[in-house]
Amino acid sequence: MTQRVVERARESKRPARGARLRAAASALLVVGLISGLAACTSDPLAEQYRSGDNKGFVAADGFRVVEIPAADRTEPVEFEGVLDTGGTTSSADYAGDVLVVNFWYAGCAPCRVEAPELAAVDAEFQGQGVSFLGVNLYDGAAASQAFAEKYGVAYPSALATEDGSIKLAFAGETPLNAVPVTIVLDKHGRVAARLVGQIEEASILETIVRDALEES
Repeated sequence: MTQRVVERARESKRPARGARLRAAASALLVVGLISGLAACTSDPLAEQYRSGDNKGFVAADGFRVVEIPAADRTEPVEFEGVLDTGGTTSSADYAGDVLVVNFWYAGCAPCRVEAPELAAVDAEFQGQGVSFLGVNLYDGAAASQAFAEKYGVAYPSALATEDGSIKLAFAGETPLNAVPVTIVLDKHGRVAARLVGQIEEASILETIVRDALEES
């Protein structure tokens, strides 16, 4: 199976805009290299992903993105679950949508850091055929909703403590022994990409979601 695996380095700044800002960013990068710092002023993984050159970056934190070509994707993932907002959900509720599924729990520090990034991408694609669903692995409804309110997460989460079958539905698609893990399902419910580890910037997830949305 052909897969593109990308490892992303930590960054401290977003891409600069305008000629003067680019020049300033380049100067800062040179200084950083001379002094032995690892910080950079661009988003190398985002640029690499867009260029499609299949080169890899090794991230100190182990963050990894795996994109799966359409021809290599497995069967649609079918699932059901109990929501922290009340009621139930299933894969049928998201038929025809690109679905982003994020596995997390309230006591997970990286989950807290990445929550605003996920919320930003969710807001970016509102009304465009993209849905988000959290899967809370360990908490009850009250703790799950408190987390969502604190970090500005508008989408619901399925509670694995109420119905563990949702974990089993995804177990064959990605390891869930360490979180956070984010999976992007295409319009047919097939796994199009896996993001393993903390998402520090929204740009990579935005790019993957947009590509999945544009697929026929």
